[in-house]
Amino acid sequence: MFKFIFTLFIGFLFIIFTVYKQFKNQAQQNRKLFFEKLQWSNHKSESRPLIIGFFHPYCNAGGGGERVLWTSIRSIQIKYQNVICVVYTGDTDVTKDEILEKVMSRFSIKLNPENLFFVFLNKRKWVEDVRYPRFTLLGQSLGSTVLGFEALKKLTPDFYFDTMGYAFTYPLAKKMFGCKVGAYVHYPTISSDMLSKVQEMRPGFNNDQLIARSRILSAGKILYYRVFAYLYSLAGSFSDIVMVNSTWTKGHIDQLWGVNSKIVYPPCDTASLTKLPLEDRQRTIVSVAQFRPEKDHQLQLQSLRCLLSNYPNFRQGPEKIELVLIGGSRNKDDEDRIQKLKELCKTLDIEDNVTFEINASFERLVYWLSKAKIGLHTMWNEHFGIVVVEYMAAGLIPVAHNSGGPKMDIVIPYNDNITGYLASTPEEFATKIANVFSLSEEEYKNVQINARENVIGKFSESVFQESISNLLGPILQENNN
Repeated sequence: MFKFIFTLFIGFLFIIFTVYKQFKNQAQQNRKLFFEKLQWSNHKSESRPLIIGFFHPYCNAGGGGERVLWTSIRSIQIKYQNVICVVYTGDTDVTKDEILEKVMSRFSIKLNPENLFFVFLNKRKWVEDVRYPRFTLLGQSLGSTVLGFEALKKLTPDFYFDTMGYAFTYPLAKKMFGCKVGAYVHYPTISSDMLSKVQEMRPGFNNDQLIARSRILSAGKILYYRVFAYLYSLAGSFSDIVMVNSTWTKGHIDQLWGVNSKIVYPPCDTASLTKLPLEDRQRTIVSVAQFRPEKDHQLQLQSLRCLLSNYPNFRQGPEKIELVLIGGSRNKDDEDRIQKLKELCKTLDIEDNVTFEINASFERLVYWLSKAKIGLHTMWNEHFGIVVVEYMAAGLIPVAHNSGGPKMDIVIPYNDNITGYLASTPEEFATKIANVFSLSEEEYKNVQINARENVIGKFSESVFQESISNLLGPILQENNN
């Protein structure tokens, strides 16, 4: 019996080894064909170029994470001539030219198409949240390994750079495909704050009412979160270099992964936005955020309802307040959320004070940033809050959620002067918004100036480009030897 079991075990290992070898050979062949098609021998450089693979399945989304991706690529293109950037994306409904056109339109970032390539992935459905109505974190994380395997098999890079937070792909990239692994972490997939919310039985977008009301279900979810956190920490430990976008994110990632991550603040378009005039602002509140659940647009609408209830004169006439929701719609789920928000506007009787700007161009975004008085942000524990920086650079006064990056890194005093306001509940947001509209012109302008000076330089694109180029330098030089 023992011999039979041992024979089965050996046979199983042999099958695994054979399959692995076939996949490895196929990956090597795909890489060879890539260089042959590239005809790099005709290039100025005689040495074979390095390939940096950016794992970013939603590269065409147009959010802050995408700005990090495209600015990273531009900084590499500027500093390293013998490097090819490859983006792994599941945006199969667009072409390379269409993606680059949107990058230029949305971010005003011009990229060199000659050493930038795209590997289009067909298995992105494995990381869609709708696929996992329960155990979503684990489902998406395990699903990311399927998508990561497709990417690495189609083209294996020298340096695998995850810019979306799919840590479960790191062991695959490093151990199976032999890549150096880097990560730019926008936020931890699991955090002690999420665990605390379940322990305190508080409902939220990632802790529904049914679980929050049950001690047994809450205890089960706590166990699930702890197991997942352990697996997440193991996966993250396979990274060779880790960058994070804020003090808040660094605290969580260092604790979970056992690393000493480097804070690289996301690139913000402070240079062009600081050119916008501070004067002639309208009674407009702008919210710039993708229509995702965690952005909590419902809180924004509830806050506006509270504001209009407290100040009926803000509904119409010369003191009328307008809330403009600007965001990208990526798919049907986003479209459904937008429709529900519009229905909520009617339910709350605020539809005459709310405007939706869906998939707005960069020029349209700048228009609203140049006209509005307040920039609204309501995401709980936002990892950084790039849009809050953009508000401040553009001359808006931010009213942001009192947590995460906005609280720890952005809406902080500058030379002991106020730069914005923080809030948590609809009532608090309504009060802070009313405070801003009650400021005299001189008081308002002083806060504008403080906010703008606070973000100039600290969160600029040039600072980001220099930081990321310097941090990647040792790995790129090591791979080039």
